[in-house]
Amino acid sequence: MHLAYPAVLAALLFSVGLYGVLARRNAILVLMSVELMLNAVNLNLVAFDVWLRDTLHAGQALTLFTIAIAAAEIGIGLAIVLMVYRNRGTSDVDRLRDNAETDQAPAAGDEKAEAAA
Repeated sequence: MHLAYPAVLAALLFSVGLYGVLARRNAILVLMSVELMLNAVNLNLVAFDVWLRDTLHAGQALTLFTIAIAAAEIGIGLAIVLMVYRNRGTSDVDRLRDNAETDQAPAAGDEKAEAAA
């Protein structure tokens, strides 16, 4: 098999994932797009490992490491998204950025801020 076929497929997967990260507003869909990008990298690692006929199979070993990192990333990412959804009521990435807390504690000598509180 030619190296071009998996390389083109990996490029298409990575492009779809990149579009998903840049265009989507839902945090869960952004995480899914990151997973697509990681799978494209895994496909390239395995394809180049087979193409180079590496006796140590370093590409496949690195792919297993990448899969473990992706599993940890999705677990932590989903936990963060669930906590944000519980606190804010939305998982829309754009609205989360707009609703950033800008309240600051009043300065020690600020009578106006103390009177308003």
